[in-house]
Amino acid sequence: MGETQWNIPPEDPVIPQALLDAGCSPLLSAVLYVRGVDTPEKAGAFLELSGDCLSDPLTMADMSAAVARLRAAIAAKEHVAVYGDYDVDGITSSCMLTDYLRGRGVPCELYIPDRMEEGYGVNAAAVRTLREKGVSLLITVDCGVTAVEETAYAASLGMDMIITDHHECRQALPAAAAVVDPKRADCGYQGGTLAGVGVAFKLLCAMEGDAEALLDRYADLVAVGTVADVMPLTGENRYIVRRGLEKLEQDPCPGLRALLAESGMGEKKITSSGVGFTLAPRLNASGRLGRVGCAVELLLTDSERDAAQRAEELCRMNRDRQTLELNIWRQAREKLGDTVPEGPIVLAQEGWHQGVIGIAASRLTEAYSVPAIMICLDGDNGKGSCRSFGGFNLFEALSACAQYLEGFGGHALAAGLTIRRENIPAFREAMTRYYHSHPPLNYATLDIDLRVNGPELLRMDCVEDLERMEPCGAGNPRPLLCLLGARLTELVPIGGGRHLRVRLERFGQSYEAVWFSHTAEETGLHPGDWVDAAFYPQINLFRGHKSVQLLLCAMRAHTGTAAEQIMQGTLPDAAGVAVPVREDFALVWRALAARGGHCDGELAGLAEALAPRMREETLALTLKVFEELGLLRITSETARRHALRIIPGVRADLETSRLLQRMRAGAARTAPVPAGGKG
Repeated sequence: MGETQWNIPPEDPVIPQALLDAGCSPLLSAVLYVRGVDTPEKAGAFLELSGDCLSDPLTMADMSAAVARLRAAIAAKEHVAVYGDYDVDGITSSCMLTDYLRGRGVPCELYIPDRMEEGYGVNAAAVRTLREKGVSLLITVDCGVTAVEETAYAASLGMDMIITDHHECRQALPAAAAVVDPKRADCGYQGGTLAGVGVAFKLLCAMEGDAEALLDRYADLVAVGTVADVMPLTGENRYIVRRGLEKLEQDPCPGLRALLAESGMGEKKITSSGVGFTLAPRLNASGRLGRVGCAVELLLTDSERDAAQRAEELCRMNRDRQTLELNIWRQAREKLGDTVPEGPIVLAQEGWHQGVIGIAASRLTEAYSVPAIMICLDGDNGKGSCRSFGGFNLFEALSACAQYLEGFGGHALAAGLTIRRENIPAFREAMTRYYHSHPPLNYATLDIDLRVNGPELLRMDCVEDLERMEPCGAGNPRPLLCLLGARLTELVPIGGGRHLRVRLERFGQSYEAVWFSHTAEETGLHPGDWVDAAFYPQINLFRGHKSVQLLLCAMRAHTGTAAEQIMQGTLPDAAGVAVPVREDFALVWRALAARGGHCDGELAGLAEALAPRMREETLALTLKVFEELGLLRITSETARRHALRIIPGVRADLETSRLLQRMRAGAARTAPVPAGGKG
C-alpha cells in the first residue's frame, strides 16, 4: 500500500485576539490564521461573499457568437437539441439549459448518450438521429471540444453547433458556430476554472445580462454540478456554490428537494461535502448504470409525486452501484496480490461494469498512491476509466501513448479511453515508461491545518462556527485537524461492513468518529491502540440530538517518542537511551513524595516537575520500573498525559525489576568495544 506523509504543524494553534474580537470562535480564528486570513478585514472579505466576484461572460472566446446564434434560434423557434454528458456536471448543465430554452418557447430535445452503448462525447449516429427529428441547432454542454469530425458531419447535414465545454482542447478546434471553452488558448476569461455547468450558466448570463436573477433560478443546479466535478471553490465558483447551498436549504427545485429528503439530508445543514458525498453519487448512479433518464426526469419535473418516485429510484440505484463497485474493488486487489506498483496500475477484465470502474480506479489510486486505469473488456475491445494521483497529468500521458489507443478524452486528473485487447500490454509498458520519465511533481500528502491541543477547540460552538468556511472543496479545502496520541477504544463495522464507527479518547474526553470505505482489517488497528487521527470536525444531527462527530480521513498507529513508547509498554532500542541508576530513582521518588505522592500531566510537564535535568525516556523508564514493582500506579489519559500515584505501604528491591535488567543488558550489548579489545 502507498504511504502518505502527514504534514503536521509543529506548533500549537495560533488564535489571534483580533479575530476573536471580530466574533470568530477560537477554532475558526486558528484555521483562518493558518490560511493567511489574519485580520478582521481579511476575514470579512473571505467569509462574506458578494456578487462582485462574478466575471463578465462576454470576455470568453466565442461567447458573442454563441449568443448571436442562440438568439437567432429563439427568435425563429428553431428545433434545438441540448447534447450533454452522463455525469452530474453534464446532467445538471443539460437540464438547466433545456429548462431555460423551453421556458423561452423553444422546441428543445435533450440528448445524453448511453454510457454503455455510446460512451462519452458527441457521436455521429446521435447527430444523424437528432437531424432526422428536425434539429437545426445542436448545443453541447460539458463535452464537444474535441468533436472535430462530428461537428463537420453535423454541418454536412445542415445542422449548426454551439459547443460549450470545459475540458482540455486539442490543437484543432471544431468548426462550429461557436466554441466556448475557458481552456482555449486564445480565451482571456479571468473567472477561474469553471465546470461544464458553469460554462453553460455563463452562456445564460450572456444571454440575459442578469446573473443574480439566473442564480435565483438555477443556483442549486450549478452548485451541484460544480461540486460534483471537483472544481476549485474560489472566486466566482465559491460565490455561485454559496448561493446554491442557500437555495438547496431554502427553495430547491422539486427534484433536488425530493432527493434531499430521500437521502436523509432534508433536515441537515447543507454543505458542499453533503452535496459531494450524498447528492452527487445518487445522481451519478443513473449515468453509471445506463439509466440517466431517471436523473434527468428528476431535475426537470415540476411534480412533487414524480420527484419522490425518481428520488427513490436513484437511491436504490446507488445501493446497486455500491455493491458492484465493492466486487470490482475486491477483484482488482486480488489481481494485484502483494505487488506494490511502482508505476500506473493498468488492469483489464471481462465482466467489469463500465459505469463503475472509475470509482474502483479512484480507490486504487488512494490505496497504492499511483495513477490507476481500469479497463472493461468486451471481446476484442476495451473501455477504460483513468484516475490520476499526485498531480500526474493523465491527458498528456494518454496523448503520449495514443498510438496504442482507439480513442481517449478527459483532463489531467480523470479520463476515459477505448483500446483493443491486444494493445493493452504495450499500452501498460508505454504508460509506465512515461510515468517514470515524467514523475509526479507531488506525492501523497495529508496537509493538516491544526493539531488539536485541548478539548476547547472541539466544543460544539466552535465546530458550528467552522461552517462559516463553506463552501469548502478544491482551492478552499475543508479544515483538516488531527489528534496525536489518542486512545482507540472502539472500532465497529457499520453499513454492511463497508464503513467503521470509531471512538477515540483524548484530553479525558470521548469522541465519536466515522470512517467511510474502510474495514477494521485494512486499518491494522485494534481497540486499545494509541493512534493519530486526521479528521474533519462536523455536527451530527440524529433524532433531534446534536453532537460533535469526527469524520476520519486517515488514522495510523502512534509511535511517538522513545519516552512515549516506554510509557505505552514498548521497550525501544537501547542505543541512545540512558538507563536510570539508583540516584535517578531516588531523585524521582523524593520529588513525588514531596508532592504528596501524586503528579499529573504530560511527559514534558512531569519531567519539569520531578527531574528537570533528566531525559524524558530515562524518566519514563524510572516510572515504569516503579510501576512494575507495585510502587506506583500510572493512569494514562493519552500517549503523553499520565497521572502518577504512589501506592502507600509497598516496599520493593530495584534489583528485582526485569525491565531494569533488560535495559541494562541491552545497553551492554550496544556499548562500544574498548580499544584493544576483541571485536
